[in-house]
Amino acid sequence: MSINWMAAQRYFSRFPFSVFLAGLSVAYGLGVRMRSIAYDRGLIRQWELPGFVLSVGNITAGGTGKTPAVIMIAQWARDQGHSVCVLSRGYGGNYKGDVLEVSDGQKIKASWAECGDEPYLMARKLHGIPVVVARKRYLGGNYAHERFGTNFFILDDGYQHLALKRDFNLLLIDSRDPFGSDHLLPWGKLREPISAICRADVIILSNFDSAMTVDPLPKTVRARFNDSKIFQGRHMPTEVVFSGEKDSIKPQWLRGKEVAAFAGIGKPEGLRETLSRLGAKIMFFYSFPDHHIYRQEDIQRLIEIAKKQNLKYLITTEKDWVKIKALIGDEFQIGYVGIRFDLLGRERDFFKSIKERV
Repeated sequence: MSINWMAAQRYFSRFPFSVFLAGLSVAYGLGVRMRSIAYDRGLIRQWELPGFVLSVGNITAGGTGKTPAVIMIAQWARDQGHSVCVLSRGYGGNYKGDVLEVSDGQKIKASWAECGDEPYLMARKLHGIPVVVARKRYLGGNYAHERFGTNFFILDDGYQHLALKRDFNLLLIDSRDPFGSDHLLPWGKLREPISAICRADVIILSNFDSAMTVDPLPKTVRARFNDSKIFQGRHMPTEVVFSGEKDSIKPQWLRGKEVAAFAGIGKPEGLRETLSRLGAKIMFFYSFPDHHIYRQEDIQRLIEIAKKQNLKYLITTEKDWVKIKALIGDEFQIGYVGIRFDLLGRERDFFKSIKERV
């Protein structure tokens, strides 16, 4: 038997660090379980809001499409006649106070730097629906109830926010990569053990592809949830918007176009897949960290790379766009692909499951 000593050396050189991460993961998992038990047994107080509380979240770090799903549900609830407010923690924002009114449903009142990119994006998309940022979500909820008469609260990324009682738990799971390596943070991607899925009332498999041959959910989850509580969804491109242009373009316009693309989101490969499905020719793709704060130098470097390859278009996501629009001049065409979250069938059943609990 021959041994590849160089490969073995590379493996074992990483081994101590892996052991260190595994140890941290065990400690983290113990803390998560103890916290959950404390809330279950009433040892830690859970706050209540004067209305219906729906939580949208996941159990992994990284993007599963929560923000577009929140937008979809908020618009539906508004159209049902509810007074809706989205409550967000405001991750990445620099506001240090208790409650920040991002939008009153008519006007945006905070910058993306104050509230974070995701609340700002939701405020842009949700007409007639306030968006409020508060690290203690119950404070934001009480503010919204007094200020807007809110009776339907949506917790953005609220699955782990056990401090607030909720009436409906919606869990999103990325079909392409459901649980990462199945390890807890920081060794893996899991925020909680997979058993925490049992808190969900409904599951949406996001980024779903009907051509998938492997069930993204383990048998233990399937045993807990019958098919009536499991739905599929996908992000659908709706438009392409370029800087300096008043009108949007149909996404099919990208077919055959040579483009450069970049993204600073949880799973930037989602933008790459969207562009590929639309038939764009991606000549280069640059990934920034999630919630990246762009500088003028970042944009200039991307433009220079695109120019060297004789490309005319730089494409990104709308979440990135809200952070770079102030940095964009008129020397190059930079645009974003707008998306919406669509359920793939059984839409009536999904919303019925919520209505039955309101």
